[in-house]
Parts: sequence; C-alpha cells; structure tokens
Amino acid sequence: MASIFSRIIAGEIPCYKVAEDDKFFAFLDIAPLAKCHTLVVPKREVDYFYDLDDAELADMIVFAKNIAKKIQATTQCKKVATVVLGLEVAHAHIHLIPMNTEKDVDFSREKLSFTPEEFIKIAESLQ
Repeated sequence: MASIFSRIIAGEIPCYKVAEDDKFFAFLDIAPLAKCHTLVVPKREVDYFYDLDDAELADMIVFAKNIAKKIQATTQCKKVATVVLGLEVAHAHIHLIPMNTEKDVDFSREKLSFTPEEFIKIAESLQ
C-alpha cells in the first residue's frame, strides 16, 4: 500500500503544493508549527531518509535549500530549521520550519491551524 505522501504526490489526496520537479515534491504541513512549515519528500517511496542513494540525498537537500530560501524571505525568520524525524509516515521527508528560537521547532507544541484560503495564500507565497 502506498504511503500517504505517495498518494499526495499522485494527486489522490489534496495538498497545498509548494514545489515539484521530476524527483521531489514539497507541500505545506497541514499541522504546522509555524506559517510556511513545509514538507519535502522524494517522489520515489523510500521509508528511511538515509536509505536514499547519495545522489538522490544530495539532490533532495539542494531542492529543499531553494524552498528554505523562499521561506526565509517570506517569513523574515532568522533561520529555517531542517528536521528529519517521524515514524508515523513510512516515506522519507524533511521538515522545513521557519525559526527565530530553538523553541520554534518543538514538535510537542500546539500546532497552528489555517483556513484553506490561508493555506493557499501561504503556498502561493513560496512558489
């Protein structure tokens, strides 16, 4: 069975897409820690981040870097945290989270909620 991320990439589940190329897909986290919290995933379904081959891993970081620069410009944050974690979805992914303090990347914090219209505006601001 395909992961939820593979189903998002295939268009079976809607998302707020930020970027896409032939290998990677980026979309807004629907339970974000901050405005512009984005997930970057390889289109090839791989469970563990470090099971990606070296070239794919390098390309994924460059793809994420371009999005992180847009996040930083849009939010005026100090840095964009790059976080690899998560056991819930068996599909490698990177969280890109705007941050001004390390507390901004505390996953135990209450998540933000946005209306669909707000999510659309946020995604468009990163494209």
